[in-house]
Amino acid sequence: MEDLAKSDTWRVFRIMAELVEGFEALNNIGPAVTIFGSARLKPGSPYYNKCLKVSEHLAKDGFAVISGGGPGIMEAANKGAQNANGTSVGLNIELPMEQTSNNFQDIQVDFRYFFVRKLMFVKYAVAYVIFPGGFGTMDELFEALTLIQTKKIRSFPVVLVGRDYWQGMIDWMKNSLLDMGAINAEDIDLMHIVDEPEEVCAIINKRYKDRLSGIHPDRRDKTKKGV
Repeated sequence: MEDLAKSDTWRVFRIMAELVEGFEALNNIGPAVTIFGSARLKPGSPYYNKCLKVSEHLAKDGFAVISGGGPGIMEAANKGAQNANGTSVGLNIELPMEQTSNNFQDIQVDFRYFFVRKLMFVKYAVAYVIFPGGFGTMDELFEALTLIQTKKIRSFPVVLVGRDYWQGMIDWMKNSLLDMGAINAEDIDLMHIVDEPEEVCAIINKRYKDRLSGIHPDRRDKTKKGV
């Protein structure tokens, strides 16, 4: 028991070190958009190419781009930001398989702990863009929705790219979660579904300008957002 207690105590210091490293590395990047999606989507695939365009547009609009630092959609996000001379950030995680760092990161921070890395994703983001992905992508999506729903963080756009991929999930939420009262109708409205890179950037730019102008998202135009 004594050895376990010592191990846990030293683990606290490792966690603190990761927090400090993350804060120091990202503190001056300015407004940023975090992009998630599958590590398994290859260069040249339709969503990879769309992610390249999204991150290029965001970088040209003055946003830093944050990804998980790995291959697939993460690589496309970082590469697109560099193509447009923007700030490309990769928050890498130690994994026994799959995660290898891509070569398109201006700022690279390596993490051992998922929860510290997830804090960095959300702390510096003014929006999330979610491309098709697996368990990790879904985890980040639903954590963001939970934090916004419970008002633990400032509300920001959560943009889902790929109607064919995401619409079934939204329909299930409406037909199951909403019908049974597990969520409210406005919770569905936290998400935007789009197909084109220009739509992603239009949503993010509008909300960010509203934020700078002091317009609360609950008082913005309530027109249908395509969900």
